[in-house]
Amino acid sequence: MTALVTGGGGFVGGAVVDALLARGEPVVSLARGDYPALRERGVTTVRGDLTDPVAVREALVGCDTVFHVAARAGIRGTVAQFRHSNVEGTRVLLDACRAAGVRRFVFTSTPSVVHTGGDIAGGDESLPYATHFDAAYPETKAEAERLVLAANGPDLATVALRPHLVWGPGDTQLVPRILARARAGRLRFVGDGSAVIDTTYVDDAARAHLDAADRLAPGAACAGRPYFITSGDPRPVRELVNGIVVAGGLEPVRGTVPVGVAVAAGAAVESVWRVLDRVPFLGDVGDPPMTRFLARQLATAHWFDISAARRDLGYEPRVSLDEGFARLSGALRAREH
Repeated sequence: MTALVTGGGGFVGGAVVDALLARGEPVVSLARGDYPALRERGVTTVRGDLTDPVAVREALVGCDTVFHVAARAGIRGTVAQFRHSNVEGTRVLLDACRAAGVRRFVFTSTPSVVHTGGDIAGGDESLPYATHFDAAYPETKAEAERLVLAANGPDLATVALRPHLVWGPGDTQLVPRILARARAGRLRFVGDGSAVIDTTYVDDAARAHLDAADRLAPGAACAGRPYFITSGDPRPVRELVNGIVVAGGLEPVRGTVPVGVAVAAGAAVESVWRVLDRVPFLGDVGDPPMTRFLARQLATAHWFDISAARRDLGYEPRVSLDEGFARLSGALRAREH
């Protein structure tokens, strides 16, 4: 295949690029930033926004497969800002793919599109989309996923992957935030830390994208469908977080905060951050330390049945959690030296 990876300079997008290069596939990356390291490895880079049809058309020249990984993530910003990037960007890309004759479209979604604030234990793809969202990211990703799956047809086959909590060396979100708060003594478990969740090691997340592309074709079992992707090994939040903390050379975290307190604090913090974001001279105030969405994610079980991905995509997790923690520890130690 000749593949376009949107967000090829990011964490998951970069892992997809790595996996494609390892197979000897030609790769194009479309991203807003400049990534010389990608060009040095033979990747064709196009700099531009997903909502810019000219940049998108340029990036698609010669491509038959698209891995749409780029998205506005996080918890800051208005719904309109998230919708511009996640929904309108996806719409522009789909339109350009149809015009360019692209045959396969693999979309990186999120399990948050089905999270309603309660426990999900062994949930599968029969779960409906949530009808209410506490954050703009899952709301707009759900809208974008619907667009992608509705676009599936005889000329363009589409599939949506929902990797859960991707982590590993090079992570710019989950791992550094956990370690920063642990070092500052500000990391607490919401509830008692016993809620069971699952995660996805970054190499497995990338492998799932290639597995999906390899199986994807008009009329294929996976065409027009979403799939949960995980490491297949759900553990209590406490065990997962402390695995990362210990990999970073720190002492395990033991402190807790009641769920109700965390949710109330999240609501208050969201209000404060909305005000701070509108004060120009403050600059970037960073992400809020707690939100309602984050509090509920940390307090509830959310782990998923990946039988469908195994059956239809041929996906199989290859990196165990313990091996992942060991790899992360080695990468963090190497970076310190």
